[in-house]
Amino acid sequence: MPETRSPFPPSYFAQLADIEAQNWWFRSRNRILLWLLRNKVGRFDDMLEVGCGTGYVLESIHKAFPKARISGAEYHEEGLTFARARIPNANFRQLDVIQMTDVATYDVIGAFDVIEHIDDDQTSLNNLARALRPGGKMLISVPQHPWLWSVTDEAACHVRRYTSDELIDKIQRAGLKVEYKTSFVSFLVPLMYLSRLRSKRLAADPMSELKNGRLTTWLLEAVMAVELALIKLGVRPNVGGSLLVLASKA
Repeated sequence: MPETRSPFPPSYFAQLADIEAQNWWFRSRNRILLWLLRNKVGRFDDMLEVGCGTGYVLESIHKAFPKARISGAEYHEEGLTFARARIPNANFRQLDVIQMTDVATYDVIGAFDVIEHIDDDQTSLNNLARALRPGGKMLISVPQHPWLWSVTDEAACHVRRYTSDELIDKIQRAGLKVEYKTSFVSFLVPLMYLSRLRSKRLAADPMSELKNGRLTTWLLEAVMAVELALIKLGVRPNVGGSLLVLASKA
């Protein structure tokens, strides 16, 4: 992994706002997150998503849990412009999670593909854990397997890809108890690996991996639907492009 990297370009948010709702990965991840919130978390009053970007995930959560008070935090104001338009009645703020000082404020905190962008991820997790109320839940997704590292991660401004043991250790050091974990995008790992060997085109267009034709989108989303069905049945694969962890605060 490179010691130097470029910061996430704020101009990407406009492109993400156009791509997310049509992209198989964003839609499939939303379905997994909503299933986990409904079946492993249940009712909650206050939820915060850190690194909420354009508000794509929060919009789905708001529709699924209309009685909950929804909040979003994002480092880049450019992302919040889109998030506020998507969910006008949610609370949004610009936030560097490293500087976060909230104490016992939320029932649920979500960080969906966020902490891999942060150099000091342990401090971030410590701050998020402090912001949970007793009994609160934290839901985290990250890119998994360092051996999948490629120019794709560099284009996404990642600092790292995680191993399962590494993420769990850091969550536990933040004082949280891991209740559930699973990999996802598991069936597609061979395809991911091959695509990363041929990903030089990202140098010209960092968003190119997110742009797929209708047939490709349909096929990939169908594979992810099978994967979600297996997860619902209790299958928890150890290998997958992404890792999802649910942890709780005593």
